[in-house]
Amino acid sequence: MWEKVKDFASEFFVTGDPLIYGADVTIVLTLIAIIFGLTYFKKWKWLWREWLTTVDHKKIGILYILAAFLMLFRGGVDALLMRAQLAMPGVDFLTPDHYNQIFTTHGVIMILFMAMPFMFGLFNIMVPLQIGARDVAYPFLNSLSFWLFFSGAMLFNLSFVIGGSPDAGWLAYPPYSELQYNPGVGQDFYIWGIQISGIGSLMTGINFIVTILKMRAPGMKLMKMPMFSWSVLSSCIAIIFSFPILTATLALLFLDRYAGAHFFTLDGGGNPMMYINLIWMWGHPEVYIIVLPAFGIFSEIVSTFAKKKLFGYKSMVYAMMIISVLSFLVWAHHFFTMGSGADVNAFFALTTMLIAIPTGVKVFNWLFTMFRGKITFETPMLWTIGFIPCFIVGGLTGVLLSVAPADFQFHNSYFLIAHFHQVIIGGVVFGYFAGLYYWWPKMFGFKLNERIGKWAFWVWNIGFYFCFMPQYVLGLMGMTRRVVTYTWDKGWWELNVVSTIGAVLMGIAFLFQVWQIVDGFKHRKNNLDTTGDPWNGRTLEWSTPSPAPVYNFAVLPQVTQQDDWWERKQRKEQGQSGPTPVQKLEPIHMPRNSGTPIIMSACWFIAGFGFIFHWEWFVIAGLGGVVACLLYHSFNYDTDYYIPVDEIERTEAALRKVNI
Repeated sequence: MWEKVKDFASEFFVTGDPLIYGADVTIVLTLIAIIFGLTYFKKWKWLWREWLTTVDHKKIGILYILAAFLMLFRGGVDALLMRAQLAMPGVDFLTPDHYNQIFTTHGVIMILFMAMPFMFGLFNIMVPLQIGARDVAYPFLNSLSFWLFFSGAMLFNLSFVIGGSPDAGWLAYPPYSELQYNPGVGQDFYIWGIQISGIGSLMTGINFIVTILKMRAPGMKLMKMPMFSWSVLSSCIAIIFSFPILTATLALLFLDRYAGAHFFTLDGGGNPMMYINLIWMWGHPEVYIIVLPAFGIFSEIVSTFAKKKLFGYKSMVYAMMIISVLSFLVWAHHFFTMGSGADVNAFFALTTMLIAIPTGVKVFNWLFTMFRGKITFETPMLWTIGFIPCFIVGGLTGVLLSVAPADFQFHNSYFLIAHFHQVIIGGVVFGYFAGLYYWWPKMFGFKLNERIGKWAFWVWNIGFYFCFMPQYVLGLMGMTRRVVTYTWDKGWWELNVVSTIGAVLMGIAFLFQVWQIVDGFKHRKNNLDTTGDPWNGRTLEWSTPSPAPVYNFAVLPQVTQQDDWWERKQRKEQGQSGPTPVQKLEPIHMPRNSGTPIIMSACWFIAGFGFIFHWEWFVIAGLGGVVACLLYHSFNYDTDYYIPVDEIERTEAALRKVNI
C-alpha cells in the first residue's frame, strides 16, 4: 500500500529539481501566511463579501490587475532563469527539458495571463466611468469572466509542481505537442488552462462591446467617445472573432491527444500545418488585441499632459478600426519559412506592410498633440514618451521581417525575439504601466510617490535596452531561438552577458514598483486625491470622486461634445457655464453580489483537472457542478436591488464631492 502511494506521488508531483522544491516550499509558506493573516484579523467574511463575490466592475478590475502583477512576477522569474542559463557558454544551470518548460510557460503567462488580465482590469475600471455608465452591461457575466480566467491561470500554473509543465513552445506546434512526442500531462495543462481562461476572455469581449454600444451617457455619440473606449471597442471586436478560433484549435488538439483523433498528425491523415495556420489566425490578432488598448491609454495621457485636444481624433478612430480588421489578414507572415509559395508570401508581406501605416498614423498624432503643448512630465507621461522611440524601433524591425526573403534569414534567430519583445514590452507593458499610474488615484483615492515611480521608469528603460538591443545583433550573428546553451567559439557570450544584466535591471525595476505601491498605501493619507481630478483630466471619469462610489454617477451626465469634462471646466473658468442645474436624485438600480461565478469557475477547474489526468469521476463532478450553478442562477430572481435616495445623499456627502 505504502509503495503504491509513493509511486503515485512520484508520478503526480514534480520531483528531482531543487528549483521545484524551492517553489513548493514558497507556495506552502505563502498559503499558510495568507490563511493565518485572514484568520488572525478575522477577514474571511470581508474577503467573501467584498471581493470574492463582488460584481462591482471597479473591484473586478482591481482583481484582474492584482492577478496580472502576480503573473508578471512568475513570468519575469522564468525570464531571469532563462537569461541566467544563457549568460555564459556551457552553463548547466537548467536542464534542456526544464529550459523548454520555462520558455513555454514564460510565453503563455506573459501574453495570456499577464497582458490580458492587465488589459481587462483597465477595461473594467475605466470604460463605464468614461462613457458615463453605472456598470457594465452584464455584471454577473463580468464576475464569471474574471473567475474563469483566474481558474484557468491557476490550473496552468499548477503544472509547475504537479504533473509537469508543458514544453512544446508557447504555441504548442504539432508534432511536438502530440501524444506520441509529448506523452505527459503538461500539454493537457496547457490546453485546459487556456481553454477555461479563454472562455472568460470571450465573454469579456462580448460584455464590453454591448456596454460601449448600448450604455453611453445621454448625448455621447460614438464620435464623442474617449479614445480609450474606442480602443477597447476595436480590441473587443477582434476578441469575439479570434478567440473562437483558439477554442476550436485547442479542442482539436485535445481530441488528438485524448480520443486518438488525427487532425494534426501526418501518419493519421492530418496536417500539422493546419494547426499552425489556425493558431496564428488567432495569434496575430491577439498581438493587436493587447496593444490597441495601450494605444488608447497613450492617447488619453498625451492629451491630458500636453493640455491639448487629441490631434486627428477621427483618423485615430479609423486607424484603430482598420488595424482590428487587417490584423486578421497577416497571420501567414509567421511562417514564411515553411514554404507557402511566392504568391501567398507576397500577399501576406503586403498586408503586413499595410498594417504599419495606421500604426504610424497614431505615432504622428501623438507627436502633433504634444507639439507646442504645455507638457508636464509626471510618471504616466514618462512611460508614454518612453514608449514612442521603443515602439518605432519595434515597428521598423517588424516591417523588415515582413519582407519574405529577409525573414528567411531572421525568422529563427534572436532578431525576432528582440523585435517581439520590443513591441510587446515597449507597446503593451509600457502602455499598461502608464494607464495604471494615470488611473491609480481614481482606483484607490491617492497618488503614488513620483520619485520612486521615476526611479522605476528609468531602471526599467535602461534594463530594457540593455536586454534586447544586443539580441538584434546576436540574431544577425546567427544565434537561434530555443537554444539552451552554446560554445565559446560562437562569439556570443559578451552580448549575452549584457542582455542578462539588462534582464536583472528590469527585475530590480519591478521591485521599485512594488516598493512604490507599498509606500503609497503606507502614506496614502498624505497623498489623498481630494479633487477627483488630480491630473486636470479631460474625460468623464475625472468628474467623479476618487475612488468612485459603487454607482459611479449619482446623476448620469449629459454629454454635449468630445472631452466634455474638460470643456465644462473651461467654460466654468471663463464664467460661461451659467448656473449649475439642480440635480434630482432617484433610486439607483444595481446588481447584487453573487457567489455563483467563483463556485462555477471552481467546478470548471475540477473538470479541467479531471480531463488532464483522465479522471472521469472528476470530470463528471466538475461539469455537474457547472450545470447545477447554471440552473441555480436561472431560477434565482433576487439578483438586484435599489440604492435609496437618502443613502445616495449620505454617500455623496461623505465622499470628496466634485461638482458635475
